[in-house]
Amino acid sequence: MRLTPTERDRLLLFGAAELARARRARGRRLNVPEATALIADTVCEAARDGKRLAEAIEEARAVLGPDDVLPGVADVVTEVHVEAVFDDGSRLAVVTDPIGGHPADGGAGTRTGTGTGSLGDEAPGALLPGPAHTEPEPALTLTVTNTATVPVSVTSHFHFFETNPRLRFCRADAYGMRLAVPAGSSVRFGPGETVEVGLVPIGGDRVAIGFAGLVDGPLDAPGAKAEALRRAAACGYLGTGEEEAAR
Repeated sequence: MRLTPTERDRLLLFGAAELARARRARGRRLNVPEATALIADTVCEAARDGKRLAEAIEEARAVLGPDDVLPGVADVVTEVHVEAVFDDGSRLAVVTDPIGGHPADGGAGTRTGTGTGSLGDEAPGALLPGPAHTEPEPALTLTVTNTATVPVSVTSHFHFFETNPRLRFCRADAYGMRLAVPAGSSVRFGPGETVEVGLVPIGGDRVAIGFAGLVDGPLDAPGAKAEALRRAAACGYLGTGEEEAAR
């Protein structure tokens, strides 16, 4: 059986979460990796059960309380990010204040509403505000039409070339690009809706692993774009040129 890197990561997360469940069932308090895996897996399983993003986040926030984790874990695990596949597409879930049972009144033994735990800004792993960051101006604007009968959501750093096959736009122009939106956000395309979106080049080492499996390697390798377009056309992706000619 051939698994994509994303599928392997999902199985690894599930295995870690199952270990956390087993240890909690034996009365053991969870450490940081165990608590993080259990919270993230709860989101993924809720999505698999057909729940919406907000419902999955609330379910994950309720899965653990302060008595379920080792001392200090609630001060470290202040936010959990996980990408899960919902009925309307892949969405990034951000679970804030994930170790439940903390009233917002800031009383003794509680965590304040700052999201950094009872130790405030001195907590290990506390999230402190950095300098203001402005997203770059779009390098490219594309018109995208959702031909599917269900909504499709695309997250900020998804390789836009590899988005849902039922989205119609020029795939060649979108190669190596992502949405020009803040990290962690997404754009939703309703059924039959046409939307103009801005794209910027993917940064860093420009390696696309996972996603829809159309690249699975360096974006700028010789022949990578042509091969990705060939794979997309063979799989029936709209907007590849070859697919349009076959219509």
